[in-house]
Amino acid sequence: MPKKTRIKSAHAKRNRIVAYAFLLPNILGFSVFIFFPVIASFLMSFTSWNGFGQIEFVGLKNYINLMGDPSFRISFLNSILFTLISVPITLFLSILLAVALNKGIRFVKFFRTAVFLPYVTATVAVAAVWQLIFNPSMGPINNVLQAIGIDNPPQWLSSPEWALVSVSIVYIWHSVGYYMILYLAGLQSIPDYLYEAAELDGAGPVAKFFNVTLPMLSPVIFFTTIIGIINSFKVFDLIYVLTGGGPGRSTHVLVYDIYNVAFKQFEYGYASAMAYVLFLLIIIIAYIQFKGQKKWVNY
Repeated sequence: MPKKTRIKSAHAKRNRIVAYAFLLPNILGFSVFIFFPVIASFLMSFTSWNGFGQIEFVGLKNYINLMGDPSFRISFLNSILFTLISVPITLFLSILLAVALNKGIRFVKFFRTAVFLPYVTATVAVAAVWQLIFNPSMGPINNVLQAIGIDNPPQWLSSPEWALVSVSIVYIWHSVGYYMILYLAGLQSIPDYLYEAAELDGAGPVAKFFNVTLPMLSPVIFFTTIIGIINSFKVFDLIYVLTGGGPGRSTHVLVYDIYNVAFKQFEYGYASAMAYVLFLLIIIIAYIQFKGQKKWVNY
């Protein structure tokens, strides 16, 4: 082998070693904290184990029991309902805010920061503040409702009928700023000549929004829809602080139920099976979205 070729080969080998050295901490962290726990929990879903005694292999028993478990059914339906309430409203409001704050209005940076600020605020702090806001007797919301003549305002977090809606309101308020930033990025990437061409054709603001803005934003809408659905199925901390799953089981969602089964009832195998049913549900929804996006997403 010529000397020049050997030098290049040694240099390439040294570069690969350096690259692997930089990647190693991330690979180790991913393996220890994500990959191996995911594999272990999948295997555990076929067992019965309380964390202390002997692990008993039960096959598909945990998955079969889930189908007839009324508690799991309630949590499953609550998760679906929470997603149906929170995701469309969050995305709709974030698009409207992004369009409004994409204009050159005064104090636009202040308003963008104000909308985004709840998202970077600690979730526990957000939940604690909203507990006071939703307080049935002293909260400002019910005080305003009573002041305008509503004698029996909702009990919000204390009411089985309103608790999940109340959590959805807090989730929407907390999340809308994040999606607004994504839509702002999408809006600022739309070429101006498209709007100019629409104006030459006589399009007004509404027509430009539906015929230019929304089609050009469709990749961002597709992305935010998937992320929004995944995040809504993962909600836990808000419910843990705001309602603790109550009143009754009105705000028990799947992740909160998994937490209870695993860390309060110590049924790790059963909780793992619940987690993988949730994982399968998200995969199915994402698959349907990827199949359908060809009909409405413009790249």
